[in-house]
Amino acid sequence: MIRASVILDKTGLLRRCEIRGHAEAGPKGGDIVCAAVSVLARTALTVLEARGDISVRGEAPERGVFFLEAEAGEGPGRDFLAAVGNFLLEGLDSIAGEYPKNCRIRTRREDD
Repeated sequence: MIRASVILDKTGLLRRCEIRGHAEAGPKGGDIVCAAVSVLARTALTVLEARGDISVRGEAPERGVFFLEAEAGEGPGRDFLAAVGNFLLEGLDSIAGEYPKNCRIRTRREDD
């Protein structure tokens, strides 16, 4: 089971995403659920790291583990982070909806 934990700030902006586990929906190296989650997470991290106006930390130190933390001030960086965060959440929600036995997402706000 893949478990994604997403934390948003009080305005709904992505602050942190941690993903752990394996979907076990197919053979190692051929699991479409793991592949989909990996592509979403790694792409979000890559495009955020390319921006100079967003502070981002992230890593995938081993198979089945991913971490991302981001912060942006006011302006274009904040708008970009909002768009990437929405993209990531929609993608994860879609995968979890289609494969509920293999992927779960928990989203909460920092003030919760």
